[in-house]
Amino acid sequence: MQRSPFVFVITLFMTIFVGVSQAVNCIRGTGGSKVARTIVVDPSGKGNFKTIQGAIDSIPENNNNWIKVQVNAGIYIEQVNIPIEKPCIFLEGNGRRQTTVTYNAHQDTADSATFTSLPSNIVVKGITFENSFNRRLIQNTYNGIKSPGVLPALSARIYGDKSAFYDCAFLGVQDTLWDVNGRHHFSNCYIEGSVDFIYGAGQSFYEGCIINVTGGGFITAQGKEFHNDTNGFVFSRCYVTGVKGAKAYLGRAYRGYSTVIYYNTYLSDVVQPEGWFAWDYVGHETPNTLNRVKWEKKLTIQQLSRFSKSSFIDQDGWLTKLPL
Repeated sequence: MQRSPFVFVITLFMTIFVGVSQAVNCIRGTGGSKVARTIVVDPSGKGNFKTIQGAIDSIPENNNNWIKVQVNAGIYIEQVNIPIEKPCIFLEGNGRRQTTVTYNAHQDTADSATFTSLPSNIVVKGITFENSFNRRLIQNTYNGIKSPGVLPALSARIYGDKSAFYDCAFLGVQDTLWDVNGRHHFSNCYIEGSVDFIYGAGQSFYEGCIINVTGGGFITAQGKEFHNDTNGFVFSRCYVTGVKGAKAYLGRAYRGYSTVIYYNTYLSDVVQPEGWFAWDYVGHETPNTLNRVKWEKKLTIQQLSRFSKSSFIDQDGWLTKLPL
């Protein structure tokens, strides 16, 4: 990650699926949100496919109707990749505690993600995505077994505009969630990690999410590069917590104008008193922000309005046209 000066923006208010139906054009957002076809994935063979990737591979390229992939309960040990030619897919599990996709690739951020989504118009609900590599290393350390250091190991890599995740979980340690670019909505999700575990240049709204810090490090590394770029991370009504003894910064610079906003969000004492880390330059459960870095900004209500969900990611109303 390139080191650079930056601007961080923050506002804090501390508080405790085969059936046929009417097809629609999901890309244009016309005809409502009906699903044209549903494919069932079941690890025991009771569905159309036993793997999620098999279901995705069966979907035609350049599809413009919503296709639902119903992922039944189970643990799926596979990497899942939605190629850019396959938009308009709705992945739905049986809940993040019952449907898990896990893999242990690591090091190369372009190839290590358990779940990669490249196209626009993707919806995921009720699935856990785990990269088990570093999590196993940490468990070995707890058990007194020598392990190499933590390496980049992604649970998810999200490109594409208009991607939404509901009641999902992302489990990892370093670089857990690469929120690459495009408008994204994460609602009621659980995100776990330690080092830069939510990073990238997505224009994303995190709503009602639990952010769990599992070791010392940095929650975000946001990649807004130029002043006129519109991307940034907004955390609204979220809950930032962590394991006992862990301390983390709310974020550090990834590019020149990194923008991260926390509002109406609870910050436990896992947050370093300084709040932010300026790379190598020189909130916790308390309203005490006396030790915050001097370049942290608190927005007025008027300034904050452009970072509301409707203004920041839903200007064209795409969130109301999803097949939920």
